Amino acid sequence: MKLITTLLLLLTLSVGTQASESVKLQEANIDLTDKVSLLRGAKHFVTYCLGCHSAKYMRYLRIALDTGVDEKTVLDDIAPVGASIYDQLKSAMNKHDAEKWFGTQPPDLSLIARSRGADWLYSYLKSYYIDPSRPFGANNLIFEDTAMPNPLWQLQGEQHAVQRKTIWGEYAQLVLDEPGKLSEKEFDLMVNDLVNFLVYVGEPVQQERQSMGKYVLAFLGLFLVIAYLLKKEYWKDIHKAIK
Repeated sequence: MKLITTLLLLLTLSVGTQASESVKLQEANIDLTDKVSLLRGAKHFVTYCLGCHSAKYMRYLRIALDTGVDEKTVLDDIAPVGASIYDQLKSAMNKHDAEKWFGTQPPDLSLIARSRGADWLYSYLKSYYIDPSRPFGANNLIFEDTAMPNPLWQLQGEQHAVQRKTIWGEYAQLVLDEPGKLSEKEFDLMVNDLVNFLVYVGEPVQQERQSMGKYVLAFLGLFLVIAYLLKKEYWKDIHKAIK
């Protein structure tokens, strides 16, 4: 009884925590079958993320194999100058400089999509706003007091947060002050491609796993039928004896 009470209490706390979230996450359109999106996302990652963050469990060769493009295309269009097709996606920033500039070493992003979720990443990258009180002049609605500056501000533009009051409470709304190089639709697509790539990096074999899972479930279902029939055959004589 004590165990049941404890579990109910934990469930209540988790629901309360979920309900207290004031910012609604935006939904990312994840499609790992869209190879063009994955290639664009890989390019965006190398261009805007690789300067600080690594994805050390991914190699350029794996990107070429999984998207069906030749190695030269990946090296010419995605990888930084001088990279080898066998290289991992590692940042050139060393630990000493990272701690000096940011106070800590930026995390590896190989598993960030599995840790945070695609919708969280998509919303986070779109939710930066101007905040002069922060060291880099920017803050984030999704991750308050984030240590990371806005890497996409030139593309998105500059936003500021406006507090709105309703009968349900107060919330922050982002308003675009100065447009960036991309339109809102173009920026949304760019961020979605980047998140799509990070989801792929987190589990490159996801599609194969899901496809294989159907056959595994079918096998288990067939095995269950065989096991049930075998059990009936073994216990047939015992049931007759009992009767």
